[in-house]
Amino acid sequence: MKIGLDIMGGDFAPEAAVLGAIEAHKALSGSTLVLIGDKSTAVKILHDNNFSPDNFEFVHTTAVIGMGEHPTKAIVQKADSSISVGFKLLKEGAIQAFSSAGNTGAMLVGSMFSIKAIPGVMRPAVTSIVPQLSGKLGLLLDVGANADCKPDMLVQFGMLGTLVAKYVYKVENPRVALVNIGEEDEKGNILTQATFPLLKAAENLTFVGNVESRHIFDDVADVMVCDGFTGNIIIKLSESFYEIANNKGIKDEFFERFNYEQYGGSPIVGVNAAVVVGHGISNPEAIKNMVLLSKTVYESGVIDEITRAFQ
Repeated sequence: MKIGLDIMGGDFAPEAAVLGAIEAHKALSGSTLVLIGDKSTAVKILHDNNFSPDNFEFVHTTAVIGMGEHPTKAIVQKADSSISVGFKLLKEGAIQAFSSAGNTGAMLVGSMFSIKAIPGVMRPAVTSIVPQLSGKLGLLLDVGANADCKPDMLVQFGMLGTLVAKYVYKVENPRVALVNIGEEDEKGNILTQATFPLLKAAENLTFVGNVESRHIFDDVADVMVCDGFTGNIIIKLSESFYEIANNKGIKDEFFERFNYEQYGGSPIVGVNAAVVVGHGISNPEAIKNMVLLSKTVYESGVIDEITRAFQ
């Protein structure tokens, strides 16, 4: 397979992206990495690090979508940007997976405009790993794609999360919980109160009820659903645990698992191809793991499983 990597996306691009590509190449087997962006700059970085450009394919682009640009306008007006070209290649089948640590909004818009949502999916979602004290991994979604949601959307997030947990992360019979301000059935705001009975009635989900934020790391569920506004706050607060512990010189196995580098990125689920978004501050290690995750998502068959489930 061919994996596309936007080498212009991220706060430390293109150097971090190209160095990450080198490490990804060493770990990949039977796959070709296609670097999308300024070829001359990438080749110089490769030569400076004594690594042959012949190990990669290149698609040269001249424009970059900045982290602060309006996603829709940028995708439309910068058709020659690395993100736009990446999605064009993905749509045409020239690559089978695409990842970027660039503008998250542009990655979402690009997904919707090019490869599009899987029929039946109301809104694609962004997932994030939640370390569990038990040593397992949980999934939280949505974590930023949809700040405002309807109850039916949260139910679909439960379905999407279940399939990702099962096929990408090999969790048998994933348990689904609704993030709420209390464990009782009737707790919450209008959104969660309306969502709870829908999740409870969903025959294709193993719904275990509400989960308070203080129990998100306690292995009470494998998939936890919420609107993107709530999820984004939770995940960014969680990321600070590792930074605080690291700054204070605290070495703890659990807090180490909040280090974003080891997960690489977050899959955009509910679209017709393997797309992974990385953290804007991604270093080479994170870039490598982002690329490897995009390969895993493609090879897991989860996109076909989602398509079947939503028919």
